[in-house]
Amino acid sequence: MEKIHGVYFMSDLQVNLQHVVDEITDVFYAYEKALMSNDVIALRAYFWDDPRVTRYGIADKQWGIDELDAYRQSVPTPEFTRELSDLRITTVGESFATVQVEFVRSDSDLRGFQTQSWVKFNAGWKIISAHVSMIAWES
Repeated sequence: MEKIHGVYFMSDLQVNLQHVVDEITDVFYAYEKALMSNDVIALRAYFWDDPRVTRYGIADKQWGIDELDAYRQSVPTPEFTRELSDLRITTVGESFATVQVEFVRSDSDLRGFQTQSWVKFNAGWKIISAHVSMIAWES
């Protein structure tokens, strides 16, 4: 890393190191399992414990971990399943990743899109930003 005017720049970006891709892939699927079983304690642990964490949902938004906690507590266990497709993972270095996936829910004809930004802290991989949307889609 090079420091210029107090800002660090990566001179040689290491994109999609296989061991990092493998690691975040495993974390993502564990998150998905927690999501579909509404394991509120596990879901909470996947998000950055910070007032700057952001999640935009299909019809909701949470700014900060307190709003995210309140939202998760209010959401019942899903009565639908999700079929995931087109998982795209991009990692930069050893501690940053974006995860994007498309999904179809068993209770809807809409196609869903999910994007997450993950950072690896000392406590492990955490979502710092997430966005979920669903739109009409012709197959």
